[in-house]
Amino acid sequence: MADMTNPPIPPKINMSNSQDYRESYANSVQIRVNLWDFFLMFGTVNQTSPETVNIQNFQGVFVSPQQAKALLNVLQQNLSQYEATFGEIRLEPKAPGGPIQ
Repeated sequence: MADMTNPPIPPKINMSNSQDYRESYANSVQIRVNLWDFFLMFGTVNQTSPETVNIQNFQGVFVSPQQAKALLNVLQQNLSQYEATFGEIRLEPKAPGGPIQ
């Protein structure tokens, strides 16, 4: 049973970037799911003509289902704060054949 007068001290978190760390812009995220993990593939969309859309993927990241759910929660919180500050984010116009990815 936890002692309420002395709550546990949270661990100190140290963050650092690995040697291959990089930041990039993505306007395309595709997701594949299986029993064990979620795979997020990030890329950039370039529409070269009305009939042709090219997506150049540059990074794939595997996350556990638990980490995917934690990411969802963090994104929901941040989107709510963003919209409260700057207004509603609209997903128009929709891409031909379906929603924006």
